[in-house]
Amino acid sequence: MINIVLYEPEIPQNTGNIMRTCVATNCKLHLIKPFGFKLDDKHLKRSGVNYIDKLNYEIYENYDDFKSKNNGKYYFLTRYGNKPHTSFDYSDINENIYLIFGKESTGIPKQILRDDLYHCMRIPMTGNVRALNVSNSVAIVVYEVLRQQNFNGLLQYEPFKGEDYLLK
Repeated sequence: MINIVLYEPEIPQNTGNIMRTCVATNCKLHLIKPFGFKLDDKHLKRSGVNYIDKLNYEIYENYDDFKSKNNGKYYFLTRYGNKPHTSFDYSDINENIYLIFGKESTGIPKQILRDDLYHCMRIPMTGNVRALNVSNSVAIVVYEVLRQQNFNGLLQYEPFKGEDYLLK
């Protein structure tokens, strides 16, 4: 299973977009407190549109609480990572993969990253920006994992109009 982990998210619109991405990709979302918003915030619901009721998610009091309840392989997206996100093998669909993203203002704390430097990664980009928006980063990384897993369990066609829509 692919798991998206948000460490102390601060911006409700980002979290709402990530919720929608999780529903679209069958990923479970893990939210680590404290948040910079209320989960019932109108902006969060607006960003998640009508999909929040289909979201598989769990909330944790802190990072230690999260770690104690989740076993698998942890990958940390950080601007300080020295490996591109594409350099890892995510192809085992039976493995619990946790893609961990930090808070918008400061990222993942250094003391957490130091525990597993090998799995610290970054999305390659120019030196003109420090980092991409977290919701964009989640989409980029999760779709690399899904690509390596041959988009396991996802539709290859638009479900509402049908796969022959363009032929009609």
